[in-house]
Amino acid sequence: MQLLIDDANIVEIKKLAAFMPIDGVTTNPSILAKNGKAPFSVLREIRDFLGEKAMLHVQAVAADAEGIVEDAHRIQRELGENTYIKIPVVDEGLKAIKMLKKEGANITATAIYTQMQAFLAGKAGADYAAPYVNRIDNLGADGIRTAKAIHDIFKKNHLHTEVLAASFKNSQQVLALCEYGVGAATVGPSVLRGLLKNDSVAAAVKAFTDDFENLCGSGATMANCK
Repeated sequence: MQLLIDDANIVEIKKLAAFMPIDGVTTNPSILAKNGKAPFSVLREIRDFLGEKAMLHVQAVAADAEGIVEDAHRIQRELGENTYIKIPVVDEGLKAIKMLKKEGANITATAIYTQMQAFLAGKAGADYAAPYVNRIDNLGADGIRTAKAIHDIFKKNHLHTEVLAASFKNSQQVLALCEYGVGAATVGPSVLRGLLKNDSVAAAVKAFTDDFENLCGSGATMANCK
């Protein structure tokens, strides 16, 4: 499963990428709005940090298909043609996906709440489809089950589209989809840190350090002990 950071704060992205095996970054208009900075200034900074080959997903904002295509062209000019264009799966969005795939664009279908939305996006040519796991839960349905079902639909219908699961509340949701083998997950910084945080692990490491320092002295490591 590919693992992406769902954030546009370059400081957070750099901190997480320093130790997390990250495959890229996803953004959306709400995430960009939280930064309070000019969108393309933020996005160019992220692209410069990631490099040309890493995945960066950026959402088109226009409401009609022609406008979405114009948004996509601007995103590609500013951030590279390999940037994934996020497009909501509504009527005009599907139309735009079809238009952009004819140009060879990378497409991430987003704002997905149902299996049929994802199937139609895959049929239209999307490379990734992003079900909103926790938002689906909040509607009284099962976000994990929906994401798994979408994964199965893609495989059974021989579509090249992969799930890019989004909207996570906790690390258990990420684990469930990792175990199932979905294509990718994009996760916010707090939940990403929760994938690694474990008080029992921290206690075990501290015990190892304390025992070694009792043997060799405070601050001793294998690099400087006798």
